[in-house]
Amino acid sequence: MRDVEMPASDGFKLAATVFEKGGPDALVINSATGVPRRFYRHCAAWFAERGYQVVTYDYRGIGDSGPGRLRGFKARARDWGLQDMRGALEWVQATYAPRKTFVLGHSIGGQLPGLIENTSAIAGMVGVSAQSGYWGVQGGSEKQKVWFYMYVLFPLLTTIYGYLPWRMFGSGEDLPLGVAREWSSWCRSRRYLFDDATLPLHNYQRFTSPILAYSFVDDAWGTRRAVDEMMSGYSASDVERRHVGPDDVGMKRIGHVGFFRPEGERLWEQALSWFGER
Repeated sequence: MRDVEMPASDGFKLAATVFEKGGPDALVINSATGVPRRFYRHCAAWFAERGYQVVTYDYRGIGDSGPGRLRGFKARARDWGLQDMRGALEWVQATYAPRKTFVLGHSIGGQLPGLIENTSAIAGMVGVSAQSGYWGVQGGSEKQKVWFYMYVLFPLLTTIYGYLPWRMFGSGEDLPLGVAREWSSWCRSRRYLFDDATLPLHNYQRFTSPILAYSFVDDAWGTRRAVDEMMSGYSASDVERRHVGPDDVGMKRIGHVGFFRPEGERLWEQALSWFGER
């Protein structure tokens, strides 16, 4: 395990950690919105012990890829896919020349890979709560909360601070202004990012890698319906869906992030088996 610096496709320097065991295959872990790469270290180390070269990294503006001051920092949510995810894939290919490269995408980390122009290097992707963020397909009281965030709180706070002080709510890292505003605009749209005509949405039709997409019974932010709607955008892929409850894997709770906690090892074993079949 060592920290490195790798370039996004536009040259922006991203902080990353590599877990190296010298195996023939590579695994890139794409983070959720505002979640720093260190959160994934247990899962990354587990896959590395089973022979994968594993890379975790912070998107621009997040964690160790953030500036000292977010106000005035230029970044959009799309940059995380078009520049950062693409750059991570290119760096892995150039550094390790792996036999196969897999992606483990958490939330937005499984939403945005379809935007990337060339994803032929991806042998398969496991999406973990990779859902439509549209407020109307969230579960229970989460629906009203997300509506309030996206229509009221995000616009208000980004206007006051010049960025989104997301840490204030215990929800993750603070977000750059452009990221927060673009993401919230997608969450207000019925088809989420698929309603944004300024995105290269045609690239989703070029994403042909197989996908294993998880949703969880107790995840109100990534409901079965929300994940189904997001996965419908990957229309050229063979998508396998799994809707899992905590009792199915011997956990007390999974929610939106529990897959990556140490107690999620049974879920990791499922993903490992699926990668192996590819």
